[in-house]
Amino acid sequence: MRLHKKAPALAGLGLALFMAQQAGHAQLRAQDAAPEPSSGYTEKKVVTASKFMIATANPHATRAGDEMLKAGGTAVDAAIAAAIMLNLTEPQSSGIGGGAFIMSYEAAGKSINAYDGREKAPATAKGDRFLDSKGKPLALRDAINSGKSVGVPGLLRVMELAHQKHGKLPWAKLFEPTIRLAESGFPVSERLHTVIKLDKTLRANANAKAYFYDAAGEPLAVGATLKNPAFAAVLRRVAKEGPDAFYKGEIARDISNAVNSQAQPGGMTVQDIADYQAKERTVLCGTYRVYKVCGMPPPSSGGIAVLAMLGALERFPMSTVRPNSTEAVHLFSEAGRLAYADRDYYVGDPDFVNVPATALVSPEYLKTRSALIRTDASMKRAAPGVPAGVKLAWAPDELSEIPATSHISVIDAAGNAVSMTTTIEAVFGSHIMVHGFLLNNQMTDFALSPEENGLPVANRIEGGKRPRSTMSPTLVFDAAGKLKMTVGSPGGSAIINYVAKTLVGVLDWGLDVQQAISLPNMGSRNRATEVELGSDLEKLAGPLKAMGHEVQAIEFTSGLQGIVVTEGGLSGGADPRREGFVMGE
Repeated sequence: MRLHKKAPALAGLGLALFMAQQAGHAQLRAQDAAPEPSSGYTEKKVVTASKFMIATANPHATRAGDEMLKAGGTAVDAAIAAAIMLNLTEPQSSGIGGGAFIMSYEAAGKSINAYDGREKAPATAKGDRFLDSKGKPLALRDAINSGKSVGVPGLLRVMELAHQKHGKLPWAKLFEPTIRLAESGFPVSERLHTVIKLDKTLRANANAKAYFYDAAGEPLAVGATLKNPAFAAVLRRVAKEGPDAFYKGEIARDISNAVNSQAQPGGMTVQDIADYQAKERTVLCGTYRVYKVCGMPPPSSGGIAVLAMLGALERFPMSTVRPNSTEAVHLFSEAGRLAYADRDYYVGDPDFVNVPATALVSPEYLKTRSALIRTDASMKRAAPGVPAGVKLAWAPDELSEIPATSHISVIDAAGNAVSMTTTIEAVFGSHIMVHGFLLNNQMTDFALSPEENGLPVANRIEGGKRPRSTMSPTLVFDAAGKLKMTVGSPGGSAIINYVAKTLVGVLDWGLDVQQAISLPNMGSRNRATEVELGSDLEKLAGPLKAMGHEVQAIEFTSGLQGIVVTEGGLSGGADPRREGFVMGE
């Protein structure tokens, strides 16, 4: 396992047109946006505990959550404390200038809840937002580094909603660990140093330059002490006054001014910020073998696509397929092609478009999709399917989110659980920094063009709309309905593959959660078959090509965090590709 390195109308048009529409967009993304870089590969061993456990992408965040669990807090309390700390110690990936999806399980009532804190478009946003004077999409890097890329942040509002429903500790207490560390300072990690060093445009923002670079203009060195009093001041206000301190008043005004003072202003008003509301969505669940798997519904495509992949794989005896084999990569990639084809075509904000989520994950429909998989040859490219009773005519949107996100998994002493994925989208988001935190660039998760060949795109930009996401916070339950697993990952559009790989590793291959997370990443986003650069999977290129696969070895910088309930208690794993850390008692 170890790596060597440290719709109906569309169906009528045919697959050829579908492929032609998307080729240019996929190339644009590949050229303009790189994944968040790896800072090395560190072997990790599974962590065990008997009472509670938390896994996050950063040791400081894990300790903050663990502090809440030891104080008698719930899984939601711990996740909130960890998410706030991630803003400080992993600022390139998430924070209060961005958003999140939270999946929560409450053991007492056996209730599963899904909370949507996705950023939303300013009220005046239109579909041509990222088109140039000739009607062509802007280069992605130009779209990202602008006020136009910033959506109204949702993280604080969704954490407030989850805390009101499931929190136990006082709201203000959840902010204490981060306020302390922001004021006293923390050593710059190797990963943070690396992403600062590799970023070519971060220093263009005066606030970001002053914070992330030393007096000589060099990226802060590994081990340098980094303090953030401006961020601590914001947190003190939010801790005392609640999220209104962020969404109304001086901070909201300064966010609006920062967005609108860019060379390409974003048109975000203080009213846009004040109007933001987090939402509770209907959880999306399906079955895989004897398990119940629950994921985030739209505007995330993650729940649909993970369930679609599992549904396509269910007819195959995956428990007898050897991990890291040609057969495993083939079946997994073919299932991914089918899932991503439907994701690209159907999913958008359900408040604006009719997303047939239940139909897309129904067992009957997934059986018809699975039947398209051949064991001896790749389909190369999948067209979207047509679930029974669905009559839609969209154009597909294959544009992929950029991998810079973070994930938190928690199980508390009462058996409550959280799977929370949080993000500012690209590495360092929009590169706009205000009050010590970075603003997101989630608007680039919308389709860059509102239509293709006369057909509207479900994920087109509209005022007040939330962009499609691939974030896949997931909860798994056994045949008796008992909690089995909480898992999720950052990684842009590849998140679906990362999460599905880990689920198959635990549920089919009998691996412990750390072994499953550490498996080399693989899959297809309905393009080439991708295998993790530097892994043993590269050796499978020959036999895969013989089956018709186009094989690409790429950086697959997942950041999986997972916890599994075992007979002896809890076992947790963190991704060896990042700075993940697990604690429990």
